[in-house]
Amino acid sequence: MITTLSTENLPLVLQLSPAIAITDEQFFALCQLNRDYCLERNAKGELLIMSPTDLETGNRNAKLTQQLANWTDEDVSGIGFDSSTGFKLPNGANRSPDAAWMTLEKWNSLTEDQKIRFAPVCPDFVVEIRSPSDQLQSLQDKLQEYIDNGVKLGWLIDRKNRLVYIYRPQTEVECLENPDTVNGDPILSGFQLQMDKIW
Repeated sequence: MITTLSTENLPLVLQLSPAIAITDEQFFALCQLNRDYCLERNAKGELLIMSPTDLETGNRNAKLTQQLANWTDEDVSGIGFDSSTGFKLPNGANRSPDAAWMTLEKWNSLTEDQKIRFAPVCPDFVVEIRSPSDQLQSLQDKLQEYIDNGVKLGWLIDRKNRLVYIYRPQTEVECLENPDTVNGDPILSGFQLQMDKIW
């Protein structure tokens, strides 16, 4: 019998340790074999299984990535990434933000082999867009994890409530209510996310 996962029960959390220890290479291979799911691994080694996003959220993710990519092409100080990119954070977690960016210096420090895997690097900037099935607290925890592991700027976009939470190291979380734009300065100098394309 084939069972499908309900988005109301996601992410599904599988506790592997101490029964199974998955290496970075095995986790990468597992993700390649299960492309219909977004797989992440938290710092405790638990496997998080999420379904593909709904159409509306997927469209907003595309609009976000488009704006970031357009700015990156103009700015040329770094490299942008979409939601299918995996990063191995310093705490051991494997995460895939909805959009990310890192400086060229950080990108150039990676080996060619690392660039075709889930590289052991923390991006400088990340964005997560809350989908209807996402619990706000789990996304807030995820953004804080990014900051604790070296991200310099993080945005959590709550489309349902038209809020944007801004995360920075050693700074209180800032919450913007229904902004027209969100400014990436100084980390992404000159980047302005146009929110009418995201709401």
